[in-house]
Amino acid sequence: MKFPQLAGTLILGFAAISLFANCNADGKSGSGASADTSKKKTDSTVNIMKPVDRKLYDSLDKKLANGDTTGRWPVKNQPTPLAGAILPFKRIVVYYGNLHSKKMGALGEYAPKEMWQRLNTEVKKWEKADPTTPVQPGLHYIAAVASGTAGKDGKYINRMGNKQIDSVLKISKMQPNTIVFLDLQVALSTIKAELPHIEKYLQLPYVHLGIDPEFSMKDGSLPGKKIGTYDAADINYVTGYLADMVKKYNLPPKVFVLHRFTKKMVTNSQNIKLRPEVQVVMHMDGWGEPELKKGTYRHFIQSEPVQFTGFKLFYKNDLKKAPNRLMTPEELLKLTPKPIYVQYQ
Repeated sequence: MKFPQLAGTLILGFAAISLFANCNADGKSGSGASADTSKKKTDSTVNIMKPVDRKLYDSLDKKLANGDTTGRWPVKNQPTPLAGAILPFKRIVVYYGNLHSKKMGALGEYAPKEMWQRLNTEVKKWEKADPTTPVQPGLHYIAAVASGTAGKDGKYINRMGNKQIDSVLKISKMQPNTIVFLDLQVALSTIKAELPHIEKYLQLPYVHLGIDPEFSMKDGSLPGKKIGTYDAADINYVTGYLADMVKKYNLPPKVFVLHRFTKKMVTNSQNIKLRPEVQVVMHMDGWGEPELKKGTYRHFIQSEPVQFTGFKLFYKNDLKKAPNRLMTPEELLKLTPKPIYVQYQ
């Protein structure tokens, strides 16, 4: 089956990284952070550290499977998550983007007050469509952006400074109990090299992680020229890293989102290791008309189960072809399995 969205995705990706060719992020990443990690247990955005009811967990997970007859869903032999787990007890609904660009997503396109009004409208739609599943609002921020220029280190990556990330955390606090995702596009760097740049933020109980294989250029190609990849070994490194942090700082489980819209973006997915400290979401990141998006989800998410699933909706790119509309929550709830993480760009 052909997926014509791939060419468009490459064009979209190249256009996005071109925006950062001459962009200098404010502040410095790494040491000297202004993030306050001293109040991890008392922050209002902390999910209540309530022990997980395994019977309830399994019941909700079976509900997400949505009558699957393949035997793939729900995923078997999952570890019981640590206290404070978000999934599958709540559905996460987020706005995605970067504060430097109005073209990379709704998070950066609108001023904070308007952005929250729009996101809350989507939250209400989900609450109406599935009233039995509470909605957890969130902001998904691209903290490292694949760049059109090499930069000082030659890695074609533009890391957002502390001031930028702190601004997103401040915006998140405009609405109580919001969670934040920091997303990494590593370009010619590696995930091992980039995680330490945001480690101080991941120590916060309400900050979670996303990584984008599209911009992981293991073969040295420039980002935006072709689609990148991660292997299960890379993903297991990340989940191990997050698990160690959760244990060290006594945090609730981290939600870990992986973008995907082709098979080669994630290789050897059957070898991904699940851990009590991390909840893995395989996130359908392709754009296009509803039937194309459902096909991408079926071929690359449903057919290769890991743990939980996500689905992205593009306010602009999904409208380019007939029927020129976004998929609705009601339509997404008919998918097998039902996505428990929904992202709007």
